[in-house]
Amino acid sequence: MSGVSDRHRHADRASSPQLSLKDFDAAIFDLDGVITRTARVHAAAWKRLFDDFLRARAHRTGEPFRPFDATDDYLRYVDGKPRFGGVASFLQSRGIELPWGEPNDGEDKATIYGLGNRKNRYFNEHLKRDGVEVFDPSVRLLLALRAAGIRTALVSSSRNAAAVLEAAGLTNLFDMRIDGNDLAQLGLKGKPAPDLFVLAAKRLGSEPSRSIVFEDAISGVAAGRAGGFGHVVGIDRRGAPEALLKAGADIVVSDLAELHVGGTMSKEAPVKNALERFDEIGAQLTSRRPSVFLDYDGTLTPIVARPDLAVLSDQMRSTLRDLAARCSVAIVSGRDMADVRKLVGLDNLVYAGSHGFDIAGPGGLRIQHEQGAAFTAAVERATERLKPALAGIEGALVEPKRFAVAVHYRQVADDEVAAVEAVVDRVLQAVPELKKSGGKKVFELRPRFDWDKGKAVLWLLEALGQTGGDVLPFYIGDDLTDEDAFRALQDRGITIYVGRPEQTAARYVLADTEQAGAFLTKLTSVL
Repeated sequence: MSGVSDRHRHADRASSPQLSLKDFDAAIFDLDGVITRTARVHAAAWKRLFDDFLRARAHRTGEPFRPFDATDDYLRYVDGKPRFGGVASFLQSRGIELPWGEPNDGEDKATIYGLGNRKNRYFNEHLKRDGVEVFDPSVRLLLALRAAGIRTALVSSSRNAAAVLEAAGLTNLFDMRIDGNDLAQLGLKGKPAPDLFVLAAKRLGSEPSRSIVFEDAISGVAAGRAGGFGHVVGIDRRGAPEALLKAGADIVVSDLAELHVGGTMSKEAPVKNALERFDEIGAQLTSRRPSVFLDYDGTLTPIVARPDLAVLSDQMRSTLRDLAARCSVAIVSGRDMADVRKLVGLDNLVYAGSHGFDIAGPGGLRIQHEQGAAFTAAVERATERLKPALAGIEGALVEPKRFAVAVHYRQVADDEVAAVEAVVDRVLQAVPELKKSGGKKVFELRPRFDWDKGKAVLWLLEALGQTGGDVLPFYIGDDLTDEDAFRALQDRGITIYVGRPEQTAARYVLADTEQAGAFLTKLTSVL
């Protein structure tokens, strides 16, 4: 197929596979394993379902109990397939025949539909408890594609795709969605049949030959190939690239960070400078009052070698004091709340530390996210492992926080960064309650559940009574963690990235902290 260098190969770290966009106008993404890491949630729900069923059957028939394998059985029989098809596929592999029953069968019914409905409940219980983990490189690629004018669709066999997208805060990154509900309503065939992908291309106003498919499941890759799509990218999360290549992938990468897109992508910044466009921003304040949310490091202070050196200037502090006298101002930072509150030193601001896990402000406002507090012991264990493991790497800095632990590598030699990340990944395996996120020269281990700056900002707007149409939220930030807030406010506020982003969900940019200060001063002057 056109638009790719080295067709049918597996990408390694020594090469950066190129994907030219000049031959495409649409991109279609699977959800689980491509955008979000919910495969483990699905696998746990499937195992709970089938182990309960098989154990009861063994007790009743006297047959030996052979449990569901959450790796092999999951990949062979249920991964990427519609829920009820997955039930039938696995039972068939064990020589078990059950009637299909009716779609509204109760969970206690010994039918395909009954078991599938029970699995759905198990999945939602796991989802609510464990949250949604997002693959950040996939989000960055989505932003790059949309900035280049490529239309995007989500295709999933899951009937829970909308709930997962909503929980991850990614709904606005797709022009349309086709999921298991459409599959049932329209009578389409699931993967490996190409029906869902072909319909997505049609609804995006494209042809399969002009569309790219991103899939991690063998059945999904096979569907993309069967549909005659212009390019099929396989994402190998399990160390088995050959199976994806055999199924029809044009190229296989272990993560979308390895894929470089070019061609029609604009060389210009995809967003406008907020100072240059202040008139159009200010015009929105004639009938609405602002509520301002600000990151700290890299937004109010320049990025420095060590976190303790990020001292707020007297001029910026004065600007914040004046602005807070005229509207609500909140600092939303990855730092501990007490730390950022001490650095800013103003009493009339709201402080949301640890990405919003710990919140304090005027009038006795004090909130600690109770789920975040439950992870403090895990953070302490991770910190205890990280410090000795990184002691031999010059420049590596471990910054323990109450609800997270950060590993800074700004002062680490380039050829040692991979070693730092390897240590972080080993600790992550030993402390599975945490998940890894990134930023500017930092890895951070945070509680593994669905909470981020975007959800913190939406919660704060509600807690402060600022959800009405007369409120115009502002969010200004400079890091990957701020993208969650940009997406959360995409359709309701003013979002500004500080720096020179390659891709961002923000509507405007400011070049540096100096421009950020000038913008806040200008905003103060019009209130």
